Amino acid sequence: MCELSPGKHHRHSLFCILPPYILREIARNGTEEQRAAALGALAADTALRELRAAQAPTFVRTVVSTPAPKPVDAKPRRTVYDAAGAQQLPGKAARSEGAAATGDAAIDEAYDGLGATFAFYRDACRRNSIDGAGMPLDATVHFGVGYNNAFWNGRQMVFGDGDGRLFNRFTVALDVIGHELAHGVTAREAGLVYRDQPGALNESLSDVFGSLIKQHALQQDASQADWLIGAGLLTAAVKGVALRSMKAPGTAYDDPVLGRDPQPAHMKDYIVTLDDNGGVHLNSGIPNRAFCLAATALGGKAWEVAGRIWYLTMLDPKLKATANFAAFARLTVKTAGRLYKPASREAVAVAQAWRQVGVIP
Repeated sequence: MCELSPGKHHRHSLFCILPPYILREIARNGTEEQRAAALGALAADTALRELRAAQAPTFVRTVVSTPAPKPVDAKPRRTVYDAAGAQQLPGKAARSEGAAATGDAAIDEAYDGLGATFAFYRDACRRNSIDGAGMPLDATVHFGVGYNNAFWNGRQMVFGDGDGRLFNRFTVALDVIGHELAHGVTAREAGLVYRDQPGALNESLSDVFGSLIKQHALQQDASQADWLIGAGLLTAAVKGVALRSMKAPGTAYDDPVLGRDPQPAHMKDYIVTLDDNGGVHLNSGIPNRAFCLAATALGGKAWEVAGRIWYLTMLDPKLKATANFAAFARLTVKTAGRLYKPASREAVAVAQAWRQVGVIP
């Protein structure tokens, strides 16, 4: 996701799926064409962040102690727009709720991805859309020419088509769509400061729910999931499988142009940096692995137990906007204990998962 824009917490931020350090690696190592595309994406992201900073915040944190007692009886309200290569939003309406497939892969993938995300939050979390109140889901595709990114701007999703050399179209990965929309949920419920450990937790929550959205759509259990973020996004020319691996952070790619996946998997390798808002996309690998360890240890459908614990922790009024890894870990253990008893298999598995990544809850 992109760097922080000015504003309280991250409510003015633009969240892009490609962190700036990947684009800078491409600008440093790529061909002339690849460098131009990377620099163009960085420039566009900077302009979009400045525009976002000038706009009023969309969400203010609303504390919700428990989900609704029954799954909400709600249906999505989707609109996919076509920017047709321009960088103006939202573009021309191309497919609205209930309309037939268009045959344009980006339009139809965006439409289906919005629907899968809505279905996950409704069925697994008893939540009515991103804001919990039926927010319409909008997306724009074909943004820019060869634009290597996708982002959530606080109001809608936006997808580039990729350059076709390093990146495929950014609608191809459902977990990417889910990841970006999950930023809206985190903004609404937790308001985590988008810097250092709170920012890395913010990114991790988007990876967690992005992966769960894909698993839910495929009806996979934890052992069947690939635990990858952005599988299918990299072209065959890139030596890698995805943007990130939750199961094995630091192993998603090792490529002459993109560089080597820099994510740490344990607190002993925590990266202290001023870049990337204090390493929010880097150090998110640590809580990512903790969730994956807990989910696989518990088995079954990951969204039913581990996902429920993480979701209710995000809703917990005791979760501060400045929470670090240890504070979030403590709350997940307490949530598991509240749901399943303090000495339960579930609470023990969650505590052990955090210890395995060097976080003592």
